[in-house]
Amino acid sequence: MKTIHDILKLGDPRLYEVCTPVLREELPEVPVWIQQLHEAMEDVRRVYGFGRGIAAPQLGIMKRLFYLQLDRPYVVINPELKGLSEEEFELWDDCMSFPNLLVRVKRHQSLSLHYLDEQWQPQVWKVEGAISELIQHEYDHLEGILFVDYLKGLKKRMIQSKLIDVSKGKVSTDYRMIYPLK
Repeated sequence: MKTIHDILKLGDPRLYEVCTPVLREELPEVPVWIQQLHEAMEDVRRVYGFGRGIAAPQLGIMKRLFYLQLDRPYVVINPELKGLSEEEFELWDDCMSFPNLLVRVKRHQSLSLHYLDEQWQPQVWKVEGAISELIQHEYDHLEGILFVDYLKGLKKRMIQSKLIDVSKGKVSTDYRMIYPLK
């Protein structure tokens, strides 16, 4: 069973890797991966009371797959973002890989998500607002982009010490942190 302890944390180089597409012949493995993602996210919900989505690379599964738990579960395989709106909004973003860290980021107000579902059926989902932000956040994980990568200049320097502390496990959490060996 996967738990909050299995989620990769800042400092793990796998978080910066671009994921490979899920192949049709890997479809039998998808339910196992989804179950692992679900278990880890439910553990985060139990400890922190939040969590709407998790990307496969956050558990070291380097595939283009993420899982959302909204009004119902969504399995998103090999997603593509299209029709990104010019209109953007700014918000405080958090991430399961960065305990107790909020970063102000800009996201597109709306987009169309093209993906395959768990039956390998093509889907198109037009979203806006909070769901658009969530999908962009999870998609970034598949591209090896972390939300702190959006910070520039002074903003990044201002939280640099906090990022270093998180990468070294010097952060207060309600659970034991596990980091890659250096």
